[in-house]
Amino acid sequence: MDTRRYVILSTVLAGVILLAGNIAAQSLLSGARIDFTEGKLYTLSKATETTLREIAEPVDLTFVYSRRAGQDFPAIQAHAARVRELLATYETRSGGRVRVREIDPAPFSPAEDEALAAGIAAVPTGGDDPLYFGIIGHNTIDDMRILPFLSPDQDTTLEYDLTRMISRLDEPEPPRIGILSALAGMTVPDPEAGYSLLRDIDRSFDMEILSPDFGALPAGLDVLLVAHPPPLSSRQEWLIDQFLLRGGRAVFLVDPAAKTAVTGDMFGMSNELARSSLGRLGRAWGVELSPDAVADAAFALPVPVQTPGGRMEEMAHPLFLGVTREAINRSDPITADLVRVVNFGAPGALITGTLPAGLVISPLITTGPSPSFIDAGQAVRDMPPADVLRVYRSQPGPLTLAARLSGTLTTAFPAGAPPPDQARQGGNAELARAEAAAALPHISSGEKPAEIVIVADADFISDAFYVLPDSGAAVADNGALVLNALDALSGGGDLSQLRSRAPALRSMTRIDRMRSAAEEQYFRQQEQLQGRLASAQARLAQLQETGAGDGFFAGDVQAELSEAERAELNLLREDILSLRARLRETEAGFRRDIDQLEAWMKAVNIWGGPILVGIAGLIVWRRQTRARRPAA
Repeated sequence: MDTRRYVILSTVLAGVILLAGNIAAQSLLSGARIDFTEGKLYTLSKATETTLREIAEPVDLTFVYSRRAGQDFPAIQAHAARVRELLATYETRSGGRVRVREIDPAPFSPAEDEALAAGIAAVPTGGDDPLYFGIIGHNTIDDMRILPFLSPDQDTTLEYDLTRMISRLDEPEPPRIGILSALAGMTVPDPEAGYSLLRDIDRSFDMEILSPDFGALPAGLDVLLVAHPPPLSSRQEWLIDQFLLRGGRAVFLVDPAAKTAVTGDMFGMSNELARSSLGRLGRAWGVELSPDAVADAAFALPVPVQTPGGRMEEMAHPLFLGVTREAINRSDPITADLVRVVNFGAPGALITGTLPAGLVISPLITTGPSPSFIDAGQAVRDMPPADVLRVYRSQPGPLTLAARLSGTLTTAFPAGAPPPDQARQGGNAELARAEAAAALPHISSGEKPAEIVIVADADFISDAFYVLPDSGAAVADNGALVLNALDALSGGGDLSQLRSRAPALRSMTRIDRMRSAAEEQYFRQQEQLQGRLASAQARLAQLQETGAGDGFFAGDVQAELSEAERAELNLLREDILSLRARLRETEAGFRRDIDQLEAWMKAVNIWGGPILVGIAGLIVWRRQTRARRPAA
């Protein structure tokens, strides 16, 4: 066989082997992957693996994505690819129990009708076609759940949302959560008009908001969320006490200085509105809320503060805490998987006395090593950082901001049930008697071990503390902390680790730092220069008005000025021209370092590969030349 024919046959054979190998690998290794990403974006969590393994009946997921509309938005395209890959992984790892299909809802098509009927959001794009980007889930008894829009900003909760959907379709009855609160954002009838946390609870649980004058707790509650409660009567406290003794679970958010509760206070009731506590229940448990707020210089958050000169500057404020991982319990499932900070606003501290036998308290979040107590009446107002530091008195050790209380409770009402509240029922004695008759008999000790989570702050669930107003993206784990607690106490704690997954799109941290530094320097210089320019222009206008002559000297702006004023006028004009030039230079220099880095990265990306290939080629050529050179 000649060389030419040998080369052709070898090439054809190698191509056949490569093609066959690819086909075999695609079939045999379709579910195999090695995840080299820092945040393990393509590795399913243990909670998801467990959920997929335990699915009793098939679940059908329909991925709704408008390809034509989405191609104009790179972030949407990238997120769609991630969703598609994640769904394929779910289908593979579930052993076929999760069945995935994708539809492209073109205008006036049956696919668009299906998407609209299910409730998938039609997002305007500025073009002819809207964007559909969501997921529809069905189970075998035709229950349906949807993710109406898969925002790239919510990438960190994508796996949680998918796994939660599948879990709810496999077990259609979600846990029932009762909410008792005096905060407007937690009590609105329409969750879409309330806090982001309220919307998340509504999506994940069967939620019921309690009236402030409730005379009985709803039947079938799994967890009671008490978020800065209104003043409770003895009868209402007894109802909560008996709920917990009978095996109910609860999350308490109490606050000595709830800033969000006094918004719009017009009648000087701020201190009364701002404070909530554990009341009689806490005293029976051996846990009480501190009367004062807590400041912590170690975890002080930068917040906008008005300076004496009237300017707004970001300054570290000890009453606003951004608690990081080192002060968060890493062994409790409620907090173990929180990866971002938890922001608090003038929180209190949980003070533990002598705990009754059988009760154990475990801190979940603490302050830094040297916090300080601050008068709650002052803390609830706009207290400047300098004033806080002036009265700052360091405590000898960390204070507890959040804790879990476990064990067997004894009643806070040893004398038995208080009488019904006729006053809270609008004087309706018949209703009060009916509710009392329907109440279960009083018990003095717990039938089951209790699980209670207590957080010494209520402000932290407000959107202002952790949600970006424009995108709705969470930048801290405030909401995740409460949702994890509700999940864990209602029996779905495995899913809590999914809420704080790393985002798929990583930011360029060096450029972000450069941009922040440049913005800070630019705005400070711009403010100073513009202030000087405004003063100079005002003085110039004053001199010109003073110097403008009448009659024969009309039009001569220096006619009636003294020599000193004329000299000042000329200097002002020069100064104004110089300030304008410096402003233009400042604006031009704002992005100089970033542009230089960008140009350098472009050069490396464009020319780096060809240069490396060229160097490799030169090395190979040189070695071959040496090999061919005859020996001397």
